[in-house]
Amino acid sequence: MKSIQISLQMAQKVKDFVAVTQDSPFEILLKSGKYVVDAKSILGIFSLDLSQPLTVEVYADNCDELLEKLKEFKA
Repeated sequence: MKSIQISLQMAQKVKDFVAVTQDSPFEILLKSGKYVVDAKSILGIFSLDLSQPLTVEVYADNCDELLEKLKEFKA
C-alpha cells in the first residue's frame, strides 16, 4: 500500500480526480478522519469533509505512474 495527502476543495478538482482514478485497475481508497470511501466514487467523495486534507491509499506495488498523476492534487 502507498499513500499520499491531497486536497479537493473545488468541485472541478473532484471531477478531475475521479477521472484519473476511474481508469486505474487498483483498489484506491480515500480517507477523511474516520470515514473511508472508494476513490472512484464521485458521490462518496462528496460525502467527505473536503475542507480538510484527504489521504489516498493505493493498494498496489506498481502504482508509481498513478501516484505521479495524483501529484497535481497534493495538499
